[in-house]
Amino acid sequence: MTKDDIILTENELRLMSLFSTLTGISPRDCVIDDRFDRLIFVIDEGADVPRDRIAREALGYLRKKVNRDVEIVEYSDDPVKLIKNALGRGVTDVKIIPRGDSKVAIVTADPREKGRVVGKQGRNAERARLLAKRYHGIDRIQVS
Repeated sequence: MTKDDIILTENELRLMSLFSTLTGISPRDCVIDDRFDRLIFVIDEGADVPRDRIAREALGYLRKKVNRDVEIVEYSDDPVKLIKNALGRGVTDVKIIPRGDSKVAIVTADPREKGRVVGKQGRNAERARLLAKRYHGIDRIQVS
């Protein structure tokens, strides 16, 4: 699936509306990740995310209301940048390699930050994989 194939459900649209109302940011997408019991909101590249107390309280309220973790990732048309945005600090390089009919992202991380990049139980790597697959057709992410 790529960004042109994305069809949002009524529930995802409702969650996006709630997110927008509470934060003042209009998300471009909402991914419900049942594996890690979280919502991943994708916001436009360069969106000004308020980091003040009120914004933190709004996200806390949203977490309580939906009874799930809430995460925010900045979108990018560039798959390398999107993967870096999804993984956070510690990523030093990302290469996209075609393998047959699929694509694999090879992520190089600072050895001291590799645990943070992958995340507890692979949580961050899975977030990056979900978004890379959804927007850029990348099937796998390998962190080294």
